Amino acid sequence: MAANAQNVLTPELLWKLGRVSGKGISKDGKYVIYTVGTPDVAANKVNSKTYAIPLVGGVPDIVMDENAWLTSDRISPDGKYKISSVDVKVVKVAGSDYYPDLKKSNVLIYNSLNYRHWDTWEDGKFGHVMVAPLVDGKPGKAKDIMPNEPYDCPLKPDGGDEDFVWSADSKKVVYACKKKFGTEYAISTNTDIYAYDVATGETTNLTADNPGYDLQPSFNKKNQMAWLQMKRDGYESDKQDLIVTNGTTKINLTAQNDQIHVEGYKWAEDGKSIFFTAPINGTLQLFSVNNPLGSSVQPVIKQVTSGDFDVDGIVGQKGNMVVVSRSDFNHANELYTVNISNGQMAQLTHVNDALYSNIAMCKTERRFVKTVDDKQMLVWVIYPPNFDPAKKYPALLYCQGGPQSALTQFYSFRWNMQLMASNGYIIVAPNRRGMPGYGTAWNEAISKDHGGLAMQDYLNATDNIAKEPFVDKTRLGCVGASYGGYSVYMLAGIHKKRFKTFIAHDGIFDFRSMYGTTEEMWFPNWDYGGPYWDKDNAAAQKSYKEFSPSNFVANWDTPMLIFHGEKDYRVPLEQGMQAFQAAQLRGIKSRMIVMQDENHWVLHAQNALIWQHEFFKWLQETL
Repeated sequence: MAANAQNVLTPELLWKLGRVSGKGISKDGKYVIYTVGTPDVAANKVNSKTYAIPLVGGVPDIVMDENAWLTSDRISPDGKYKISSVDVKVVKVAGSDYYPDLKKSNVLIYNSLNYRHWDTWEDGKFGHVMVAPLVDGKPGKAKDIMPNEPYDCPLKPDGGDEDFVWSADSKKVVYACKKKFGTEYAISTNTDIYAYDVATGETTNLTADNPGYDLQPSFNKKNQMAWLQMKRDGYESDKQDLIVTNGTTKINLTAQNDQIHVEGYKWAEDGKSIFFTAPINGTLQLFSVNNPLGSSVQPVIKQVTSGDFDVDGIVGQKGNMVVVSRSDFNHANELYTVNISNGQMAQLTHVNDALYSNIAMCKTERRFVKTVDDKQMLVWVIYPPNFDPAKKYPALLYCQGGPQSALTQFYSFRWNMQLMASNGYIIVAPNRRGMPGYGTAWNEAISKDHGGLAMQDYLNATDNIAKEPFVDKTRLGCVGASYGGYSVYMLAGIHKKRFKTFIAHDGIFDFRSMYGTTEEMWFPNWDYGGPYWDKDNAAAQKSYKEFSPSNFVANWDTPMLIFHGEKDYRVPLEQGMQAFQAAQLRGIKSRMIVMQDENHWVLHAQNALIWQHEFFKWLQETL
C-alpha cells in the first residue's frame, strides 16, 4: 500500500498495539511460548494472554496453562522443592509497631536512610526467598532462607525470578542480594551472589571478592554458573561483564572487548557457549561467546546479528535456532528466530502486522557529527512519513535518559520516535557521550561532567541538522526525560536562542535539593562527585556550581512544558516544581502536568494518552 494512502501513527493507534514478550521454548522443543499484552484504555490496564506458536512458524494457539508447556525454573531439577519470594515483616516502621495501642495512627518512624525507594515508602517488609518441599506435587511448609534479614530478593525495584534460581544439582538455591541496610544500602551498589545449601541451611557468599554489582546467576547442566558483574562499588553504569565459574576457576568472558557492555544473556543448550545482547553502533545485537571452563582455550566473542534494529531479549534456543525479541523505531517487539550459523532472522510472531499495514513508516538514517573535541558521534535522524526534502520541517532534539543508557533502535510507548516524527517533526537523537557501545572512555566521560561535553554534543548535533535546507532552524524544539529532562533544563540556560520550545519529564533541576531528597545516594556521589557540603572536593564543587540547571535560570527565555510523577522518588517531584516555579516567576510561558499515581515512568494507559496529547498540543502551541 502506498505510504500516502496510509494513516500516520497516533497516540490512540500506539495504544492498540500488542506488546509481545517471549516466555520460553516448550518442554518438547516444538513451540515458542509468549504473551501478548493488549491495552484496555477504558479499564486503564493492559490485558495479557499466553500463546504457543510452532518454532518453525505457523498459527498460534491460546495457552490456558503456561506451566503445562514450560519447564518451571521455580521447581528444583530433581523435582523435590519449590522456591518463591514472600514479603516478610522484619523491621519496625509504623507508629503502631512502636505503640500497639495506637492502631489508628498514620505515622512512619525512620532511623536511617533508604526510607523510601523508587516509588514506595519503606514499611519494614522485605522480599524473602522461601523453599518448600513438594509432596504429591504440592508445596509443603516453606522455610525462609533469609530469616530476620532486612534485605530484599528479588532486588528492588526491577528484580524478578532471575534473582533467585536453583543450582543444576538441586543442592543449592543461588540468589542475588544487596545485604546492606539503611544508609549503607543507599550509598552502595554492592550486590552479591549467595548460595543457600538446602541440606545444611548454610549460606555462602560466592562473590565476596567483588565490590560492585553481581547479578542474574544461572547454571548450565554441568552446574557451572554464569552471572553479570560490575567491578566498582557506587557506579551503576560500570562496564557490565559476563562471568563463569565451575566453583574453582572463574573467567571473565567479555573483559577482552572494551566495547562490550552485556545487557542480558542465556546459556546455550549444551552449556558450551552463552548468548548475550549488548549495544553496539546505536543498536542492540545478539552475540555469542564460548565457555572455556575445563579447557585451555580463550573466550572468543562473535557477533551473530547485525542491522538497524534492537535484539532486546533472548527467549531460548533449539538446535541451530535462537528465538529473540526484536524492535526498531518503526516496530514494537515481535519474536524472531535467528540462525546461529549465519545470523539470518525470520519473523515468528505477527501480532501487529495488521495495524502496521495501514500505518506509514518513518525513514531513519545514521549521521555522524564531529564533536568539539574532534570525535565522531553517531546521530539517529528520523524523518516524517512521506518526507519531502523540498519542504521545510520543524525538528526536535531528543535527549536520552540514563544518563548512561544506550540510545538504540528501541520502541517506546512514551518516547516513540515514529509517533513524534509522524506528527510532522524531524527527530534528532544523538548518541552523545555517556552511552555504552562505544568503549568505556566514551561511556564514562559524562560522570562528574553532566553539564559539560554532553551538552556540547547536543548543540553540535542540533547545529548540524539545522544546516539542512529541509529544516526550519527557526522551529527547533528540545525534549527529554530523566537525564534527558535534566538536559532540557540545562540547555534552557545555555542554548543561546537555538530552541523555540522545551519539554522536560522527571528531570533534575537543582543538584543540592536532588542530593537532599533522592533515595539511592550512590548516584550523586559518583556522578556529581559527592555532597555539596564537601568544600575540599573540587569535582563536587564544580558539579554544583557549573552543572546545576538552577544556576542558569536567569538565562531562561523559552516556553517550557514540565511533566513529573508524584511517586517518583528517584527524581522527586520537587525538582519539577522548582523548575515550573522558576519559569512562572520569570514570566515564561510554562505548564506543569503532575501525574499523581506515576513514578519515574508512565505506566497507566489513560495517563499515557493524556501525556501524549499534552506533549503534541504544547508543540502545536509553541513550535
